[in-house]
Amino acid sequence: MENSFLFAQSSGGFFVQIIPLILIFAIFWFLIIRPQQKKIKDHNAMVSNVKKGDRVVTGGGLIGTVTDVSENEVDVDFGNNIKIKSLKSTLADVKSKD
Repeated sequence: MENSFLFAQSSGGFFVQIIPLILIFAIFWFLIIRPQQKKIKDHNAMVSNVKKGDRVVTGGGLIGTVTDVSENEVDVDFGNNIKIKSLKSTLADVKSKD
């Protein structure tokens, strides 16, 4: 009889049991998912605005100057006649020539 009494007290409503899950999801949303989406949006805006003459840093850490820009690729001059074609999405940072 005592066990059934404890069970009856511990069984709450569905909404009471789901509230902790909703709170955990809300915390994840504001601390992890939302900032990551903002970072991706900012990176895409930076990459789409790259232009000839900008100094760029590639994903591998190489620093060079953009010599040509196409839809998805950029030609980067690293000096000493070393030019490499790279995908725009692999650029880590863009510093404008201004």
